[in-house]
Amino acid sequence: MPQLLLELFSEEIPARMQANAARDLERLAREHLSAAGFLPEALKTFAGPRRLTLVVEGLPIAQADRKEELKGPRVGAPPQAMEGFLRKAGLTQDQLVERDGVYMAFIEKTGRQTTEIIAEMVEAIVRGFAWPKSMTWGTSKLRWVRPLKRILCVFNREIVPFSIEGIESGDISEGHRFMGPSSTGYGQPFRVRDFDEYAKGLNDHFVVLDVEERKSRILEGCKTLCFARNLELVEDQGLLEEVAGLAEWPTPVLGDMDPSFLDLPAEAIRTSMRTHQKYFAVRDPAREGLAPHFITIANIQAADGGAVIAAGNAKVLSARLSDARFFWDEDRGVEKFDEWLEKLNGVTFHAKLGTMAERVKRIEALAREIAPLVGADVEKAGTAARLAKADLSSLMVGEFPELQGLMGGYYAREARMDPEIADAIRDHYKPQGPADAVPTAPLSVAVALADKLDTLVGFFAIDEKPTGSKDPYALRRAALGVIRTILSSGARVPLHETLIAAMSEILGRFVPAGPIDAALEYDIIKYLDLPEDEVKAMMFKLQEVEDWQFEARVGSEWRNALMPKIDEVLAFFADRLKVTLKDQGKRHDLVDAVFAPINGKADDDLVRIVARVEALDAFLKTDDGKNLLAGYKRASNILKAEEKKGWKAEGERGLLDDASAPEVALHDAVRMVEPALAAALAREDFTRAMQELAGLRGPVDAFLDGVFVNSEVPAERDNRLKTLAAVRGAMGQVADFSLVGG
Repeated sequence: MPQLLLELFSEEIPARMQANAARDLERLAREHLSAAGFLPEALKTFAGPRRLTLVVEGLPIAQADRKEELKGPRVGAPPQAMEGFLRKAGLTQDQLVERDGVYMAFIEKTGRQTTEIIAEMVEAIVRGFAWPKSMTWGTSKLRWVRPLKRILCVFNREIVPFSIEGIESGDISEGHRFMGPSSTGYGQPFRVRDFDEYAKGLNDHFVVLDVEERKSRILEGCKTLCFARNLELVEDQGLLEEVAGLAEWPTPVLGDMDPSFLDLPAEAIRTSMRTHQKYFAVRDPAREGLAPHFITIANIQAADGGAVIAAGNAKVLSARLSDARFFWDEDRGVEKFDEWLEKLNGVTFHAKLGTMAERVKRIEALAREIAPLVGADVEKAGTAARLAKADLSSLMVGEFPELQGLMGGYYAREARMDPEIADAIRDHYKPQGPADAVPTAPLSVAVALADKLDTLVGFFAIDEKPTGSKDPYALRRAALGVIRTILSSGARVPLHETLIAAMSEILGRFVPAGPIDAALEYDIIKYLDLPEDEVKAMMFKLQEVEDWQFEARVGSEWRNALMPKIDEVLAFFADRLKVTLKDQGKRHDLVDAVFAPINGKADDDLVRIVARVEALDAFLKTDDGKNLLAGYKRASNILKAEEKKGWKAEGERGLLDDASAPEVALHDAVRMVEPALAAALAREDFTRAMQELAGLRGPVDAFLDGVFVNSEVPAERDNRLKTLAAVRGAMGQVADFSLVGG
């Protein structure tokens, strides 16, 4: 069947926008074609430095004729309703058909030519394309990421004619800006009528269309250059993605750098290469460090093998690394940390959460609280937390923000601080993503947790929570970082108590100490969301109160307003834990079941929660688990129905003299399982706890199948309900099975 080929050719498209642009083009094309009744056999898009390309296989020459059925007003409806429907349908009333008291319109539409639909589709896509940033040029009103130069659009090997802001569609594409066959001249346009001709023409004119092919070409070329010099490439997936969007004919070139720069921290060298120059670093396997070389990705295949390109890039890199050396030399010194900490007093963390210096004090106090829980020294934790943010004031981090923490660790070692403290400073931002390693040393764990928990509690306190896809303060990443760190270290951190400690530090920011003035009234109205007249009345009453009483009174108001935020943070952790466990193949409903309160108290020990989820997951995969869950739900439904009628499990459970065999068996089974279950839970042996519950399966089945629970004899009914309540209570010590699906 016929093929559609579309190319939107422009000036250079920023590399960071290309992948999303290709996805958006595919989505929009699919939506438009679907709306026209087309179901293409294949649809694929490509994005590169100067072009977006769409190829669609299997479109018909024209739409099929269609018959539409429109439901109109009921017979006897007001004339205005009938008039509106007739205008919409384009018919007269005598052309309508009455069906079950309703007027129906049957409209036959002749299918349109596919070329007409394509022309409308392309114009709609081009005019409505949502670039993150766009521009206009000349006198045109069209907005595009960069000036749009050509539109190639051919269907069934024929041009689809249309014009957008003076740009006529055609069958002309263009190759590499500087390279091309000598017979046609550099950058010469070429004519195509289908995708095969298009792909061959681009390749002949030194353009690699597919981004995956460009990445493969870059990676293989870099490794080949390294192999020839007995070097190893320092692979960087993010940089690879970026440079693949910068060059149409990517050609790796190996260059040399001054070896004297190798005494700089490796991260500073790599960041200077990566951020400013888009170079790949290489390492020397013999010395286990960076080698005095780099690889740049040229956009041309130079006749001299890239010698001039390498020399020019080496000069630029030398200038960049000279800046890095200056920063490194200026930043070193024992006294620098005190200078940097002083500067943090003038750095605002958030308007409602104070300066960075205030945040450092909160993190320090929280790190001291956490340290004993993870086996870290309290004093060292306080020191590391106090110094962790100092490098934000350094010259190096000012130039390369991505080196925060890392440079602090280097500077701490240069100042001959305790290596554990230096490591904690270096690692306290970790993990910064799913692929990043988590801190493992107890001191590093304490500071990393304090940093992330202060962030979470602080922003929840001021109602800056993630909403939908928006998470400007990366709170989801912070929560996942806490979860990964705790689970990896096996630290037994009671989240609720730790969050209270974090909130206490936040409260210190909010609780005013006086004097009472208009600014304080404004703050209370703003943060507590109290009516203005109520605040003014409260402030009037407090005019004669001593400062300490004033602080206690107002402080309690703050506390009442902010402490419920802890429950929100815990719920947020539960959601993030579901994501983590789901990635491991665990069901989200099991997390809900384990997170649910037991005897009025929810478990907040992540290590224990995960162990319970894993044990519950394994148990429910067995026949005993599945059948016991079914029995639990039957028992629970009976109990819920009776509790709605007012029944309560009051008094001791016993056995009546004429109790049936199933009643006796279940009564005895529950009596025997309760102490064994309690012992297993006390040891946190959740697998054993599930095995104990499995012993209830047979007695529960026999009871529900052989006993009429709602006996007409009140004593029998009450006792049988108490037995079922005892089963529910025993199982509820492990998890809330009512939240388990299936």
